[in-house]
Amino acid sequence: MTTGLQTLVDGLAFPECPRWHDGELWLSEKRAGRVVAISETGDVRSVVAVPGGPGGLGWTPDGELLVLDMSARHLLRLEVDELMVVADLSEVTVGRCNDMVVDRQGRAYVGHFGYDLLGGAPAAPATLVLAQPDGAVSTVADDLHFPNGCELTADESTLLVAESAANRITEFDVRADGSLGERRAFAELGAAIPDGIALDAAGGLWVSDPVGCALLRVERGGAVTERVSTAPAGAFACALGGDDGRTLFTCLYTEQASQLTDGAPPIGSVVTMRVDVPAAGFG
Repeated sequence: MTTGLQTLVDGLAFPECPRWHDGELWLSEKRAGRVVAISETGDVRSVVAVPGGPGGLGWTPDGELLVLDMSARHLLRLEVDELMVVADLSEVTVGRCNDMVVDRQGRAYVGHFGYDLLGGAPAAPATLVLAQPDGAVSTVADDLHFPNGCELTADESTLLVAESAANRITEFDVRADGSLGERRAFAELGAAIPDGIALDAAGGLWVSDPVGCALLRVERGGAVTERVSTAPAGAFACALGGDDGRTLFTCLYTEQASQLTDGAPPIGSVVTMRVDVPAAGFG
């Protein structure tokens, strides 16, 4: 059983893409154009500004921060106080880059919109891109409908991707070279729109639904074992962390995705909830 939602911090300008790392919750504060790290007591520190809008986060094997510049479609690495371009993704992505997951070798799996959403273009399928630590870029999956939150299993043998526009979670086998093999449906979600996701040690997946204003714990095959309302705020992303991996951090925002505009006020927050099953890789 989960316990109730508790506010960790509020007044954020659209928090997204959370990751638990080195005892802090790191996230992209999109409307503020920066990456922040938040302690378990709610202290917020600014890490780095990303002028093109920060997206997905990860780390190199040496512990250097990786962050997507959504507008420029660059994968960046923070070296001391300066962001350096690791990979230019602009030739293999469309619209804006979005979320990503980074494996233990520093390889980044990156999603993108697939079309100019903000410019009013019609919806179109997108791809998943693999950026190597040396900057080499390749397309590893196609025909994805707005790929969003991504997770790797603890042994890094399987990659899970939320397809927001298809209302499903898709999984792929991961080959030794980082390329992707067989594609399967992990779960069809009906009316729920998956955004950010978080994998637990029992193979269940916490799914944030920004339009349905809910958190769902979903098992392979689609069974929903828990549903937590976040109304009136939309749940855009979530991450499992804390000292024991049993704290679910969720990024909330009070406008739905179709209504987000530049210059929106800082009305986002991060809430926490204690859960029974820890993050994948704990325990």
